[in-house]
Amino acid sequence: MTEHFDTLIVGAGLSGIGAAVHHRRDCPNRSFVILEARERMGGTWDLFRYPGIRSDSDMHTLGYDFKPWTDGKAIADGPSILRYIKETAAEYGIEDHIRYNAKVKSIDWNSDAAHWVVTHADASGATTTLTANFIISAAGYYRYEEGYNPHFEGREDFKGDIIHPQHWPEDYDTSGIKIVVIGSGATAVTLIPSLAPTAVHVTMLQRSPTWIASRPDTDWVANFLRKILPEKTAYKISRAKNIAYSRYVYNMAQRKPKKTGDYLLKQIRKELGEDFDVETHFTPSYNPWDQRLCLVPNSDLFKAMKAGQASVVTDHIERFVPEGILLKSGKILEADLIVTATGLNVVAAGETEIAIDGVVQTIGDKFGYHGLMFSDIPNMVSIFGYTNASWTLRADLISRFSCRLMNYLDANGLDTVTPHAPDDLIPRQWVDFSAGYITRVADKLPKQGDRDPWQNRQDYKFDKEVLMKSALEGDGLIFSSSTAMLEAAE
Repeated sequence: MTEHFDTLIVGAGLSGIGAAVHHRRDCPNRSFVILEARERMGGTWDLFRYPGIRSDSDMHTLGYDFKPWTDGKAIADGPSILRYIKETAAEYGIEDHIRYNAKVKSIDWNSDAAHWVVTHADASGATTTLTANFIISAAGYYRYEEGYNPHFEGREDFKGDIIHPQHWPEDYDTSGIKIVVIGSGATAVTLIPSLAPTAVHVTMLQRSPTWIASRPDTDWVANFLRKILPEKTAYKISRAKNIAYSRYVYNMAQRKPKKTGDYLLKQIRKELGEDFDVETHFTPSYNPWDQRLCLVPNSDLFKAMKAGQASVVTDHIERFVPEGILLKSGKILEADLIVTATGLNVVAAGETEIAIDGVVQTIGDKFGYHGLMFSDIPNMVSIFGYTNASWTLRADLISRFSCRLMNYLDANGLDTVTPHAPDDLIPRQWVDFSAGYITRVADKLPKQGDRDPWQNRQDYKFDKEVLMKSALEGDGLIFSSSTAMLEAAE
C-alpha cells in the first residue's frame, strides 16, 4: 500500500528543517515527512567544505525566528551553522521524520484524489512512490551535483589542479603553492583570506569588480543584550535591529546609489590606502545592491592584500596555458591551483519534474504568487529567500504562510488551493536582480508579473504584513474540494 502524508517537505537543509519545525508548531495535526536527496542534513552547510566557508549574513537574521543564535560570532563559519541546524532538528524531534538518500524525481498532481503522487529515488536509483496532499519545496535554489563551470579555452593544457569550490576535495593541501581564484563574488572573497596565509600567493582574477563592504564578525550590541536580558528577548531585539539596519542600507542604495557607492569606495580606500587603484579593481559598473553586496568580515580580504599575501587582477581570460592563465592583456598569471569561483547553477524547485494529471508543466511559463507558489500548480509552496537580505527571513515567513494556508483548507473542508494568474499580466524576470547566476537562467525560472500578488517584491516588511495577515480568499488563489473528498463526506 502506498504511504500517504498530509505534507511532504523536500530537503533537510536550513530551510527544510525550519519548515518542519514551523509545521510541528503551527499545524501539529498534519502528518509530514522530509525527503532529503543526500545522506546527511544541512544542505549548503554540509555540502560546501571549501576553506573559510561562512555566512555572508548575520546569524541574528540568518538564524530561525524561533531559535536564538547564541554564539559570540554573528558572521559564523559553516561548521557552526551546521551545528545550529542539527541542534534545531534534535530539539524539535525532526530527525525521525527525515528519509535520507531520497531524491524527489517527479511529482504528479491527481485532481480526483487531490494529492500529489511523489516518485523518489534512493542512492542506487531504485524508485519508490508515496502520496501527499501538500508539498513544501525546500530543495534550495541551485544544482547540488554541479557548480557553474563556464568554458575556458585550453583548460586541458593546464598542468596544475582546477577546483570548483562547490566540490572542494577533503584535506586538499594549499600550502606553498601559487593560487589563482577566478571570480570576485561571495565565495571568492571568503576563500582568498583563508588561503593566503599558507600559500605562496593568491590572486583574485575578475572580469569586473564587485561591491564589497567590511564589517566586524561580532555584534557587540547582541552580545551585550544577551548578558543582561533573557536569551529569547535579547535575540528578538537583536534580530529586529539587524533587520531594520539591512533594510535601511538596501533602501539607501536604491534611493541614493551614488552616495552609497561613494561611501563604500571611501571605506575601501581607507583599508588599502590612497595609492591602491580602487577605481580599476573595486568600482563596479552597476549600482550597489543591483547585485548582492559582498561582506568581508574584520577586513580580512583587505588585510591579506596589504600584507602582500593576495592581490587582485582585473582582466579577461584568453585561455588556460600549462603554467597558468593567459590574459587578454598578454600577461600570464602563474598558478599551481586554479579555483573556479564562478558561481552556481540556479534551478527552480530542485529541478523536480512537475505534472498535473500526467501533463508535465513548464515552470518557466508560470507566474509566481508572491514568489512562493506557481500559477496553476495546486498545493505546492516553494521556498526562495531574499537576494537583498538573509535567506531565512523569507524562509520563515513562507513556512508560516504554508501552515496558515493548510490550516485554512482544513478548517473550511477544502483540500485544494491553486494560484491562477490573469491573462493580462506582463511578465518580468523572477527577481529584479542583475547577478549572472539569475540572468543566465531567467528563461527557466518562473516569471513575476507587473502587479501584486504576482510580484516577487523581496521586501521583508511587505511580506510579513501580506503573508501573515492578508485575506487568503480573492487574492489570486482558487480554493476547492475534490469530488473524492465530497463523496467521502457524504
